[in-house]
Amino acid sequence: MPAARALPGELDLHLFNEGRHLRLWEMLGAHVTVVDGVEGTAFSVWAPNAERVAVLGDFNVWRADAHPLTPQASSGVWAAFVPHVGAGTLYKFHIVGRDGGIQVKTDPMARKLESSPGFASIVEAPSAYPWRDAAWLEARARRDARRDVPHEPIHIYEVHLGSWRYDPNTDRPYSYREVAPLLADHVRALGFTHVELLPIQEHPFGGSWGYQVGAYYAPTSRYGSPDDFRFFVDTLHQAGIGVLLDWVPAHFPKDDWALRRFDGTACYEHEDPRLGDHPEWGTHIFNYGRHEVRNFLVANALFWIDQFHIDGLRVDAVASMLYLDYGRKADEWLRNRHGGRENLEAVAFLQQLNEAVHTTHPGVMMIAEESTSWPKVTAPVHEGGLGFTFKWNMGWMHDSLAYFATDPIFRQHAHDRLTFAMWYEYTERFLNPLSHDEVVHLKKSLLRKMPGDPWQQFANLRALLGYSLTRPGKTLWFMGTELAPEGEWNHDLPLPWHTAADPARAGLQHFLQALGALYRTHSCFWRHDHDPHGFRWVDVADRERSVFSYVRFDGDAHALVVLNLTPVPRESYRLGVPTNGAYRMVLNSDAPHFGGSGYPCAPVVRSERIAYHGFPQSLTLTLPPLSMLVLMPGDAA
Repeated sequence: MPAARALPGELDLHLFNEGRHLRLWEMLGAHVTVVDGVEGTAFSVWAPNAERVAVLGDFNVWRADAHPLTPQASSGVWAAFVPHVGAGTLYKFHIVGRDGGIQVKTDPMARKLESSPGFASIVEAPSAYPWRDAAWLEARARRDARRDVPHEPIHIYEVHLGSWRYDPNTDRPYSYREVAPLLADHVRALGFTHVELLPIQEHPFGGSWGYQVGAYYAPTSRYGSPDDFRFFVDTLHQAGIGVLLDWVPAHFPKDDWALRRFDGTACYEHEDPRLGDHPEWGTHIFNYGRHEVRNFLVANALFWIDQFHIDGLRVDAVASMLYLDYGRKADEWLRNRHGGRENLEAVAFLQQLNEAVHTTHPGVMMIAEESTSWPKVTAPVHEGGLGFTFKWNMGWMHDSLAYFATDPIFRQHAHDRLTFAMWYEYTERFLNPLSHDEVVHLKKSLLRKMPGDPWQQFANLRALLGYSLTRPGKTLWFMGTELAPEGEWNHDLPLPWHTAADPARAGLQHFLQALGALYRTHSCFWRHDHDPHGFRWVDVADRERSVFSYVRFDGDAHALVVLNLTPVPRESYRLGVPTNGAYRMVLNSDAPHFGGSGYPCAPVVRSERIAYHGFPQSLTLTLPPLSMLVLMPGDAA
């Protein structure tokens, strides 16, 4: 083991106090090292208002007087080297506040956490994991996420690891190592490009789904060790699948053993509950105005990218960060220095975060779950934007689900629900989500949101999914979409894999495989997602028959997409098209092997010199009931 210094250096402390230490995990926390030929562990922790700090553990029988830490100048950091303490050791920090109060806390920088109810930190040795994803990382580094990634296919499979699939022999969730090859094969077969994990940062309360984080620098031990998680990411990368993480910098739980009043004062949060408490979720809000708190969060984002090769972060609850009055009554919030409701400190933090990620890790995506009309979420910071790569299009999601939930008899009156999103499509770089949030809390499963009898529900679902992947914007679907479950998602149970062989569900899976392959193969569906030249309505106004038609372009290459969203077949339906000649049917959601009716459609149609819909030529189609058709010119397949 190489020798290393035991205490943070002067430059480390200076950068941290300024909020600019980009590798903070190398400074704070517990580090197995050698000092003067003696093996041990260096401990350091930020507790700026503490009177005394000590490290407790198995090695000193949890005595507070055995191993005190010393203050490092006036930085607020306390540190000490403890000889003969190695990897696997349990420890906590014993903190005496200036008022004499005592806190016993988990290390905020812990790489591993003891299972509840102990919540002790665990000393973790430096990783020697033999990564095999160099080719993946090299290709990623050649991309600039703010420019090139939006011009690539991005189709995301959102996953809660604890409920994706259980080991049939043990009736428990698979471990990181067990699930990796299974998940990689599954998502690749369906045409996905990435998986996005609900938060896997350590979270003692499973019912939070990971959104109430207890240890920001530790992957949950529910499924294995940190190196096991590295194996998970490595395996997916070698299979050509990117890995994104949900990340929660908006709030943290009020657990007494964690960040809350860490040194006896509001250290990570605001002292004033009008700024520091989140009334909707019963949590604390980070104090983004404090340099060291911003540094803790920015470095945490970089930690997951650097140490676990993560390809992007989906930043949770951005709207709650941006507005001081989010979820509050009129007398429960404080205005900013200009008298407004914008959280200027949170804005500065998000800009710093995105600049740090894009600068140090080109090709990594930053995705905002932002549900309001805040401007320039995906614009560069130097243009006054927040600097995200993508923004979730929550408006599209709500409007689309509302439309598809409408009985086809009345869809003519809801027509604008499916067209409105194109009015603002190019104001941001959008990602279209059908996420876990839409299949919980009595909202019904996607299948059961659909009207009609069982056949119509499946036909509607195929049309919705086809529409979501062929319209502009990147796409995210929650796990289990391919199984069309009857009930809502339950985090305590695995997905209903036993239903996969049901004919209607098998047909849906065949459809999604074909749809995913079509999407990845043809650049017109993704090259110009965020460029108006990549999309054109053919007919946006046929509300009486609830038919929608549009063209996706990549230069001269293009695809015609037609949605018939009533159960009434349409014969001899004329549509203008960009090219004169033959158009071949490349996907028909009504095909029998997808579970459709098999309503007769010509596999090839030829355009005529009849001007229509602003094009000099047009063709006529038969539109099957509740269907999506995709046609491409010539012999395209």
